[in-house]
Amino acid sequence: MTLELLLAHSEERLAARQGLQLETLQRAPRPEAVELPENLWDATRDPNELPAQRWGLVAPKGARGDRLLALVEPLRRLRQEAQGGAPVEIYRVPSVMDGAYAAGWKKEVFRHEKTSEKNRPRYLLLLGDLHEVPLELQQALTTDAFVGRLAFSSDAGYEAYVEKVLRWEGVAAREARARMLFYTSRDGTSATELGHRVLIAPSVAACRERQQVDDFPAADILELGGQGAVPLETLLSHAAEPGPGVLFTLSHGRGRPPGGWARPEERLAHQGELMLPDGRFLPAEELASRPFLPGGVWFSFACFSAGTPTRSSYTHWLRQLPASDPNARRGLEALPQQGERPFIAALPQAALANPNGPLAVMGHVDLAWSCSFNDKGRGTPSRFIELLKALARGSRAGVALSTLLQFLNETSSELAMLYNQEEMQRTYGGSFSVDPVARAWLWMQRQDLANYILLGDPAVRLPLASCQVAPCAPGPSDEREALRALLGPQFMERTRSTPGPSAAEAEKAILALLTRQASPEDIARSQGIPLSELLRWEQFYREAGREALARLLSSVG
Repeated sequence: MTLELLLAHSEERLAARQGLQLETLQRAPRPEAVELPENLWDATRDPNELPAQRWGLVAPKGARGDRLLALVEPLRRLRQEAQGGAPVEIYRVPSVMDGAYAAGWKKEVFRHEKTSEKNRPRYLLLLGDLHEVPLELQQALTTDAFVGRLAFSSDAGYEAYVEKVLRWEGVAAREARARMLFYTSRDGTSATELGHRVLIAPSVAACRERQQVDDFPAADILELGGQGAVPLETLLSHAAEPGPGVLFTLSHGRGRPPGGWARPEERLAHQGELMLPDGRFLPAEELASRPFLPGGVWFSFACFSAGTPTRSSYTHWLRQLPASDPNARRGLEALPQQGERPFIAALPQAALANPNGPLAVMGHVDLAWSCSFNDKGRGTPSRFIELLKALARGSRAGVALSTLLQFLNETSSELAMLYNQEEMQRTYGGSFSVDPVARAWLWMQRQDLANYILLGDPAVRLPLASCQVAPCAPGPSDEREALRALLGPQFMERTRSTPGPSAAEAEKAILALLTRQASPEDIARSQGIPLSELLRWEQFYREAGREALARLLSSVG
């Protein structure tokens, strides 16, 4: 068994690479303490429910933060409306924080005693690149909040992303089930072959098995690379298909070449690119405009697939390894050098800024190792399957990622217990029985899990229909009859002793929602329907009204 690193550069002979032996993990240092969640905000409510969990913004201090807040103002208004008109909390932070400072800010500012749990947002969207809002803050908040980040090299990127989210959330969803697309870049290396064997192939099989018993709501589950190398054109063709979809890719991520990047701009443009089976890398411009997972979510498993930090979680361990070890040398060469700033990778930036691209990207912001899915020879695909299942069921992106990050909290707790056991045995004169390699493997898993981040608004979700009833097209004469036709089938199935709401009652509920006479939850509760159904009524009512108004203006003209 070896520890594989999913990192490559253009001049490397990957086929000859060997992974790290497990014995090297004995050099792994003791980790810093990880703050475990103290609460789950409103744990009695659905975590996907914005009015209960709330949504907030985190921006850098100064003029740059002011500009970023202005760029996402339409999104802020949308989220404020979605949470029943409750104001969106906005936090301003310094651009430099270490782990201790970030943890202190979380305790003293974000969790200030005078802020009620009801008003503290569980969904947080960070604005700016890693040199503007530190990665350390995102990692500190992600232990119990749903955190995402928007970072683009230009104002146009922010504007395009916000417009895309508003567009997807402003139209009626037609598809009830999502597409699942798995892709392994089969380049012949032990890392990608291991990843396919113990992560991708078992995940595909498990999703299909669950699909047969209605435990995995997917319209289609497709694997690319199951029989060998698949060219980029095939991946892009499948990713361009319309309809809500999730793409899971496993590949090497592009790192620093042996002689270094020729210019700083090349590092920002290319580090983290997905390596293809033919040795080429997928550049950002390839995903900038062509349809690529429109309205979907992309999970990219590779080194630096989401970005590059100021300091790697593995620097102190890699420096303890023999200088002759190619894995240690390759890992250290890829890490930031003195004076280089951290950054979000260009590839996910391009995908998110693409009007026909995904709504969220999940990836790695450091070196990515096989320990994420391989526990000393035993595959652990279930943690990723639960993430995919949450997305397929319509969970928001931040909630879906939290199903994976819960293993970070579990691993941190287990590590703390083992170190505490060691100290107690030393104190009382007992012998220490914990296997140092097994404990160091836990350390690797913890470091690796802590480096998954979400790019995009954590409140986005796949555009899936909330129910199976298809909207009826309004007729030219009576929009109320169209509304009645839409609502009727949903409630005729109720027991005969419980009649469904009339069109007039439904219209009254919609007007109460539009004029904010009560919270959306209270209105839905008064009608005896789910909140999602009330919001569907509202959307249909708006669309029917627009069509009627257009016909009126046309007839007048």
